[in-house]
Amino acid sequence: MTDMSLDKIRSSRKRRGYLEGQILVAMPGMTDQRFARSVIYLCAHSKEGAMGIVVNQKAKRVSFSDLLVQLEVINEQEVIRLPKRAGGVQVLKGGPVETQRGFVLHSSDYHVEDTTMPIDKTVSLTATVDILRAIAQGTGPYQAVLALGYAGWSPGQLEKEIQQNGWLSCEADADLIFGADLDSKYGRAMRKIGIDPAMLASEAGHA
Repeated sequence: MTDMSLDKIRSSRKRRGYLEGQILVAMPGMTDQRFARSVIYLCAHSKEGAMGIVVNQKAKRVSFSDLLVQLEVINEQEVIRLPKRAGGVQVLKGGPVETQRGFVLHSSDYHVEDTTMPIDKTVSLTATVDILRAIAQGTGPYQAVLALGYAGWSPGQLEKEIQQNGWLSCEADADLIFGADLDSKYGRAMRKIGIDPAMLASEAGHA
């Protein structure tokens, strides 16, 4: 995995194609342990490279309300008054690149010109504090997850990893992206592809 600037990602999206908007699922033989059993929503993919958000790894020791306070979006006394939807926003470990930066994957009912990047008709990406304020005020998107960091691939790197059987892909759906049950996402994504994760584990044990 390598860094890929968001500016380059944004420009690359002018040429639609590849696996953008799809789910990547790590195969059991994934050699990079940071991505073992990972499920990644691919936000951009072109000849310029790729960028995605890991959607099944929870960030440790931090909650959405904690981050709102740390970023001075709200003060500690306002936490109790957060809308119910805001309290349910998951904070994810989105990947090893720019881990101190937040990226909000969200439903397309929220859009700010020049800062929101539509990925497909139903999912968008926003990386500014404005969306956090909107969520805290109850005017944000219907569905959202906040990821710390992202996964990035240099030109041709993801294609090579796929050829080496590092990843499979499947159609994305709202539950795989936004669902609260992170532990079950890997198995559900595998079954969506048509693979029984238990059979893979058995085969690996007899390798």
